[in-house]
Amino acid sequence: MNPGAPDEVVVIEAWLSEFPFPDFLEPIRERAREFEKAHPGYRIDIRGYSYEKLPEAVAEAAARGAAPAIATYYAGASQLARDARAQDGSPLFVSVEKAVAGRTEILGERVVLDDFLPGVREYYTVDGDFATVPLTLSTMLLYANTTVLRQAGIDALPRTWQETTAACEAVARLENGPGHGIAWPVDGKFIQHALAQQGALLADAGNGRYGRATELDLGSAALADYVDWWRDLHRDGHYLHTGVAEDWAGTFKALVDQEVALRFSSSFDANYMVRAAAEAGFDLEVGVLPRNGAMPCAGNWIGGDSLWLTDGLDDAVRDGALAFMQYLNSPRAAAAWHKASGSAPATYGVIALLEEEGWFDLHPHHRATAEQLELRSGPPEAHGAVLGGFHAIQIAMMEAMQDVLDGVEPRERFARAGERAQTLLDDYNAYAQGTGPLTPDCLTVRI
Repeated sequence: MNPGAPDEVVVIEAWLSEFPFPDFLEPIRERAREFEKAHPGYRIDIRGYSYEKLPEAVAEAAARGAAPAIATYYAGASQLARDARAQDGSPLFVSVEKAVAGRTEILGERVVLDDFLPGVREYYTVDGDFATVPLTLSTMLLYANTTVLRQAGIDALPRTWQETTAACEAVARLENGPGHGIAWPVDGKFIQHALAQQGALLADAGNGRYGRATELDLGSAALADYVDWWRDLHRDGHYLHTGVAEDWAGTFKALVDQEVALRFSSSFDANYMVRAAAEAGFDLEVGVLPRNGAMPCAGNWIGGDSLWLTDGLDDAVRDGALAFMQYLNSPRAAAAWHKASGSAPATYGVIALLEEEGWFDLHPHHRATAEQLELRSGPPEAHGAVLGGFHAIQIAMMEAMQDVLDGVEPRERFARAGERAQTLLDDYNAYAQGTGPLTPDCLTVRI
């Protein structure tokens, strides 16, 4: 309860991630006002924080006994949420599935947990429960200059690594064609996605989903296959390496300037890429991220953030928070959020509504995201790892890949990266378990 509010008003504090987009949270604030009208006894107080700083802010508030009812954590920071502690030392957050306790509606809001696409539900399943509800969601996709591809005799977007290589070779045979076939940023998230697609694990304990991950594996055959394919594309002149890690802007420009015909990037880029391609005067299609054609797609990397529920709340606060989570993921509210932010539609209900409205007919580039998220054959733990110190671990992988592209032998280089990453994970776990110091890498969160 808020001391300044009437006794009959239940106040739900929600601390949500701000991302670097103008007025990013305003649509969510509009949904909060709608929720309050439908539930006059409740008020939703939304406070925005940089996604990088929010876990630390929550930890400080929890230590004072003043944690919010709801807090969002970036997908790669889920271990920070698992390790967050209340003032008495108990886990700060409770599984949303456990708190729902089998109910089909809460305060009249339909529970939508079972309506999420299976891959999304599995991604946010931790310790056997649907632990946290997605708010903003993205994945990786393929962006293709189909004007150039048609000139090269390619009629369909590549869906495998092998088809991607063939498309690049066809583009290379064009007279006056792009200088390279493809570009994507040197970023650890692409390595994560490639592992998920192949059903390979980055860590023990079911990728950190069934207990704390303590051992990393950067020497798997799946990782080596992806690194070799990436290196070979570069060695053969097909992959444009800008020389800059995490060069999302540079690879965006390369596709827009038609220096390449293909680009891998986030689904959040879809609106920007389509608009830029139209202004540049070429046709652009968006497709699923190509996978290793030797096997079915097991899972996907997922980005964005999700809603965590604080444990030990009064029943009225708990149910109000849960009802608001369901409302945000109801078809109409989720459709509005997708249109405003580009967040991927993640439930069958919102996809059906967008189809019924004709949204996908007018914006076909958004179909690929749902198709990508439906590509999954399991096991469930293949959907990305849950790790502490994840950003620093990703940097170790990125630095290794940069060196491989510069000619360093990949097996030895990733072995050294594995040693560095293991040290980072060990340091984080020592901090989280109270036996080691807080290092700068422990609480670092980055997209």
